[in-house]
Amino acid sequence: MSDWQTIDFFTDQSLVDDPYPYFDELRSAGPVLALPHLGVVAVTGYDEACAVYRDTDSFSSCNAVVGPFATFTVPLEGDDVSDVIARHRHELPMHEHMVTMDPPDHTRERALVMRLLTPRRLQDNEAFMWRLADTQLDEFVPQGRCEFISAYAQPFAMLVVADVLGVPEADHQRFREGFGLSGTVGKVGAGQAGNPGENPLAWLDEWFAEYIEDRRRSPRQDVLTHLALATYPDGSTPEVGSVVRTATFLFAAGQETTARLLASALRHLAEHPALQDDLRAHPDRIPAFLDEMLRVESPVKADFRLARRSTTVGGVDIPAGTPVMLLNGAANRDPRRFECPAHFDLDRDNVGSHIAFGRGVHSCPGGPLARVEGRVSLERILDRTRDIRLSEQHHGPPDARRFRYEPTWILRGLTQLHLEFDAV
Repeated sequence: MSDWQTIDFFTDQSLVDDPYPYFDELRSAGPVLALPHLGVVAVTGYDEACAVYRDTDSFSSCNAVVGPFATFTVPLEGDDVSDVIARHRHELPMHEHMVTMDPPDHTRERALVMRLLTPRRLQDNEAFMWRLADTQLDEFVPQGRCEFISAYAQPFAMLVVADVLGVPEADHQRFREGFGLSGTVGKVGAGQAGNPGENPLAWLDEWFAEYIEDRRRSPRQDVLTHLALATYPDGSTPEVGSVVRTATFLFAAGQETTARLLASALRHLAEHPALQDDLRAHPDRIPAFLDEMLRVESPVKADFRLARRSTTVGGVDIPAGTPVMLLNGAANRDPRRFECPAHFDLDRDNVGSHIAFGRGVHSCPGGPLARVEGRVSLERILDRTRDIRLSEQHHGPPDARRFRYEPTWILRGLTQLHLEFDAV
């Protein structure tokens, strides 16, 4: 019996450090493959994953966050379970957040987000990023060393999203003290306890509810007022709770993904000194570097859908009610789509076609924001440092590196990254 038939993706600790051999083995057995655990069908093929992402008629996002642990109180029987999902989706964790909604509800809620992420707002936010990057770097660059995630990636990503949402700068320290990266959702080996259960963003909801209610009572000339007074496409006014959940999920998801992208990028640069010099000399290559980084080390390891009706993907029958696991990190290394997929290639022709941000109606609305965060961060870090290298004290010598990753089956990200460098 081969490894993929014995390894349980949701409990095996070995997949935390390096899931890619497992992904390759799954794909070699078939780009769409029924696993022997929890009734899950895994999708490792690029084309097949894109097909599932785009087919909202056949696949619901109700289990997007917790996958096979999204269980209903009634059985999912028959060739079409759409009505059961509609009646009972409120029983599932995170049901109130846009990430688990389907059209038309998802379409309506996403419109609120897109009213925030306008070109003008992103332009103003980029100006804030340049200032923030230097502020964060000032705290540790003179020392010539740092733990990069806590010193830069986490606070930078968090405060950028706070600025996008219009959180007053006077309150930024409050958010910095109260919010951090979470490794609890989807913890490997935690089983049912690894799902969010009740809304894990409830405490953040309270903060934003204060902002939204205040702006509706007393409008100001600020972004929070714009968010508070935003209407749905049909002109109706959202309930405060809907606006709050839009803000808090963007806040949490935005900082999680970006912080992991920045950490992966700095690890790769520390291991490839010549690439540091190349990007310093040619900063216009940084966007391609970030896209290739997103492909090779996708921050989202697994995304989920639930089959609404019996259907077929990649020639494989998927019965209604089946949890489908989209392995973005595997699809982004599909050799049918990317030549020599495990190799980091800055000059790859299709470098931007990865699905690290998903596809279709649920593609990450913060993707453009994350790319700008990465570009600004790398430009300032490379400008202000030379010879970025890994700390051998913490990560070992080049022939025996040691890294730890968040023990979750949902996200892929380092827990710490200790760097040394020469300050400019």
